[in-house]
Amino acid sequence: MSEATLRPTTTSEATDNLIADALRAEAWAGEPFLHPDESPDEVLAPGTARRDALDDAVAEIEAGRRVPSRRWKVRFGLMLGLERVLSSEPPATAAGTELRKHQVDALAGMLTELIAATQREAEEEENGNGNGVLTEAELAEVDDDEDLQEGALEEDADEEPGFVGEDPGAVRRYRFRHPTASGKTIAAAGFVEAARTMGVLILTHRRLLVSQFQRDLTTEGYGERFCEIIEKGKEPLRPNPITVQTYAWFARHVGSISRDAYQLVICDEAHTALGEKTSAAIRSFPEPLYIGMTATEQLIAKQVSDVFPASVDDLPLADAARRGLIAPLRCLRVPPAAAINSVPIVGGDFEERALAAALDHQALNQAAASLYRERFDSTPGIVYAAGVQHAYNLAQEFRAAGLKAEAVSGKTPPVKLAETLAAYERGEINVLIN
Repeated sequence: MSEATLRPTTTSEATDNLIADALRAEAWAGEPFLHPDESPDEVLAPGTARRDALDDAVAEIEAGRRVPSRRWKVRFGLMLGLERVLSSEPPATAAGTELRKHQVDALAGMLTELIAATQREAEEEENGNGNGVLTEAELAEVDDDEDLQEGALEEDADEEPGFVGEDPGAVRRYRFRHPTASGKTIAAAGFVEAARTMGVLILTHRRLLVSQFQRDLTTEGYGERFCEIIEKGKEPLRPNPITVQTYAWFARHVGSISRDAYQLVICDEAHTALGEKTSAAIRSFPEPLYIGMTATEQLIAKQVSDVFPASVDDLPLADAARRGLIAPLRCLRVPPAAAINSVPIVGGDFEERALAAALDHQALNQAAASLYRERFDSTPGIVYAAGVQHAYNLAQEFRAAGLKAEAVSGKTPPVKLAETLAAYERGEINVLIN
């Protein structure tokens, strides 16, 4: 009677199996687990974040999931996408626009945070401290049970436990600070490129900026992904939709938005999301990852870190000027001629009507026009007013002072706005008052 000889798995066989799993998971997830010239044994070593992503992917595949779960996309989708973008040379959008160093820094900082979060979560799971999401074994049990239920609803089949705690989404909210005009929209496009397998919701504070984001992201190669907001109970027509909306709309309709369609929320001008209603809406929608983009860390008495706790990159104004990203700054402070200490603060910002009432006086408007003419003459510039009517009143006084000035606002008809901005670019208007 002969004895069976057990042949141990060789290192080469183990590596081959690892590569096979990585390729199978890549076809399933839509993101590579291995990049050219990488050693599988190193980048997919046990305990690495990418290995955790692979192990969870294989577990979901073997549990019968045809597509990644919401949990998997939130935990690993952006991380793998950022590794793909940053491993390319040079990192670029779908249209080929190369990301500049500070934009790459924002993506790299986010990747570092996601890797750290993945490793922390793995340690918590090993110690038995779950975070309200399914383990691989639980996924398999759920799928097995659902196979026994005839006529089970599709949305029930993919249902996952909710997050719990006072602010359960805080650990998934991040921010970066880049100065105005340094290219945050292209940085956002970099994140959209990294999130090519994910649903992306972009929030901004003005309806005009919704159209601008759609236009800019279409230029960068993402136009085919745009869709209207996906509501609860409805399935997106594609697995990676992009929707752009205002904070005001989001605050009113957050309860009707699908919890499964969006895994990444990009918050433009994040300091404008600090009001009570908007921040409450963000906290009530804890499932996705959030990235807040801002040029300032605070708005009056509120801090961006109150809503977006983790900083992934910070480019100071002085550094941006030294790099040539923005013009060198000069500041002229004029002693105030109007008292605004009595103007109430609502939602972290001055109440607009009360502020306009304090500032919109003919004598003050004339003084502002005279100061501009004396200091800057016909140098092109932008003037910020306290309200729509204040902007038009200022424009009238600027023209009376001999300056070519026009006022624009969110109420300006789109055709008129386009004509005015074009005239400003041609030099036919020196001063835009907003």
